[in-house]
Amino acid sequence: MILSILAAIPIAGALLLALLPRGRGGHLPAKAIALSVSLVTLAVSFVVLARFDVGDGGYQLTSTHEWIAAFGAHYAVGVNGIALTLVLLTTILAPIVILASFDDRLPDPRGTNAYLAWMLAVEGLAIGAFTATDAFLFYVLFEATLIPLYFLIGTFGGPTTTPGGRSYAAVKFLIYNLVGGLLMLAAIVGLYVVSSRQGDASYLLTDLTDLDMSRTTERLLFCGFMAAFAIKAPLWPLHTWLPDAAAQSTPGTSVLMVSVVDKIGTFGMITWCLNLFPEAADWASPVIMTLAVVSIVYGALLAIGQDDIRRLIAFTSVSHFGFIILGIFAFTSTSMAGSTLYMFNHGLSTAALFIVTGIMVSRRGSARISDFGGVQKIAPILSGVLLLAGLSSLSLPGLAPFVSEFLVLAGTFTVSIPAAAVATLGIVLAALYILIMYQRTMTGPLDPGSAGVTDLEPREIAALTPAIMLIIGLGFFPQPVLNAINPAIDTVVSHIGKGDPAPRTPTLITEHSKDVPTDEEGGH
Repeated sequence: MILSILAAIPIAGALLLALLPRGRGGHLPAKAIALSVSLVTLAVSFVVLARFDVGDGGYQLTSTHEWIAAFGAHYAVGVNGIALTLVLLTTILAPIVILASFDDRLPDPRGTNAYLAWMLAVEGLAIGAFTATDAFLFYVLFEATLIPLYFLIGTFGGPTTTPGGRSYAAVKFLIYNLVGGLLMLAAIVGLYVVSSRQGDASYLLTDLTDLDMSRTTERLLFCGFMAAFAIKAPLWPLHTWLPDAAAQSTPGTSVLMVSVVDKIGTFGMITWCLNLFPEAADWASPVIMTLAVVSIVYGALLAIGQDDIRRLIAFTSVSHFGFIILGIFAFTSTSMAGSTLYMFNHGLSTAALFIVTGIMVSRRGSARISDFGGVQKIAPILSGVLLLAGLSSLSLPGLAPFVSEFLVLAGTFTVSIPAAAVATLGIVLAALYILIMYQRTMTGPLDPGSAGVTDLEPREIAALTPAIMLIIGLGFFPQPVLNAINPAIDTVVSHIGKGDPAPRTPTLITEHSKDVPTDEEGGH
């Protein structure tokens, strides 16, 4: 029940804001309501955390009710360590985003109520998707997240450089993700056919994992799910909607889209693809790992060449999602734990990057890196936060993403040395795109056009402080998150029949050792 309440609170808040009259004295009541609702949701998520047994790798706090009896759909929710981690990420980022978005410049300032309502809707729907344990319910929520994001991009996007830019980005985002959703819907229909032939039709995760499918059927259904998740994640070459959407979105929208909703894609790969189709996942893993490595290098190279700050961050996320997907399909407990931790840490570092650069863009009136220069002279706090967020994004040791990236690479090296070696190049390229961006915007002589970029205000510092504290804290002590993740990861790895390869140690053979009998030969 508590998981249902957790998802319902922001949805109810969104409805309240939608019905709230537009105040003539400003939008402070709507902003206060939105922030309060997000903080209440965060408090309830801590209650969920307190009731969660971190030593149990199965689903907890479950609730199952018959929903559509005609074809076996249930309203079923529950969390394991993986889902709990992403639920907490969502509830932590929502108040950060809302507080940071108080002064967002909207095309129509009268739409503030709707803008904040859509943000709360994204939060509630994302929580629902992370906790759903029925495939049909998951699909409905997976698709429902597109609605608020479409309006957040198309209606409330930032200033456009070309006519119709917001509309184009919103439609492209919607078309890509709808195509992926339709492929997953076809696979869900296939699951219904298979499950109905083996008894009562069911979409429950616990029932679907026991289905007996032919190899061809399993692979086809896997491809349907994987296509939807690869677009959502996004994985090269299905990523092209993301830079356009990020460039035309407000900072808050970008954070919710990249740090929260896109994680539904990588979460789905672990929860649905690996659990339902283990043989097909193993069959497809060489291709997916190759695409992940391409994403890492390709995203980093394109980030280096960007002059638009928002597109640069979008391409860095393509690279980071490549690391996450690589770790998932390496199938080791180390790499998969690193991928799940990476989802959480990437969400924090990318949120800080989008918010602080969004403040820069709003005050400068331009997103072009070439229009900045010497900002650290007049905005030292802003400059320091940007540097910390950037160093976090490039996985500097001592900051949260380093641990997760290290685990991904360490786990992948035991399975595929070439894939891990090429992926490591992404770390070098990350240093280039972050430090070049910082140098061009913050250092050197003050650009005359940047003179109006003022330092962070107390409200903006308050919004960014929780993310910064978590980035630093988890950099030195990630164990609490790993304690929740590891049992669930071990359960998945065991289900797919994989395990960590044994360490490779050299064997020294001498003339004397050849003469020593083994135990079987009567030796000691």
